[in-house]
Amino acid sequence: MNPQAILSVVDHRTSPLPKGPWVMTQIWHELLFAHWPISPELLRPLLPPVLTLDTYEHQAWVGIVPFRMIYVCPRGLPPVPGLSAFPELNVRTYVTVRSIPGVYFFSLDAANSIAVTLARTLFHLPYFKATMQCQRVDDTIHYYSHRTHHSTLSADFVAPYRPIGPVTYSRPDTLVHWFTERYCLYTVANKQVYRGDIHHLPWPLQAAELDITRNTMAHSHNIPLPDTHPLLHYANRQEVLAWPLQVVS
Repeated sequence: MNPQAILSVVDHRTSPLPKGPWVMTQIWHELLFAHWPISPELLRPLLPPVLTLDTYEHQAWVGIVPFRMIYVCPRGLPPVPGLSAFPELNVRTYVTVRSIPGVYFFSLDAANSIAVTLARTLFHLPYFKATMQCQRVDDTIHYYSHRTHHSTLSADFVAPYRPIGPVTYSRPDTLVHWFTERYCLYTVANKQVYRGDIHHLPWPLQAAELDITRNTMAHSHNIPLPDTHPLLHYANRQEVLAWPLQVVS
């Protein structure tokens, strides 16, 4: 990873580059964006009221995003075996705060108990422990996740997926760009809004195929996914820099 090279490319961002030093690295591998349209009227009551649901042409969207991470470590420190690499699976939608677009996570399942505990405690994020496998065979990713976190509803995602097209980059003012080119997350704790900023190069996206065996991730949050095929986009690798959480006053 070359942080200076990553920081030198900023024209694609939909919000200004954060001030202050970045504090963490992550590398995301074999990531799939799977998106379903959802009525804003159904989704809005499931969000903290201090957040504004973002829509594209009056349509809200829910994303389920499986991938695996490596090089998850604080700035200046090397990766730690058993802590710095693990699969992760997100259920997300899109919000704005003070006109800055971001991501809101309903859940983040991870196959690393220490990372789950740290993220819940330090970053106020809804991480959940899960038994997970992410295995690549030729060009196909075989993904398995079963939530095992105590005192919460179980949730499963079992599906192979694979890229089926060349790498392309989304264009501004398109739905794919609206999905993917967001550079912060929002979370709420004790009625206080926090923003966590990130930066990376533009998403290198490919068309994808997905064959779902079992998917109860959205259902575990009372989100009724429509009985339609999701919009699918695959990215093989993304190097990410992350900043500390900031209070949104």
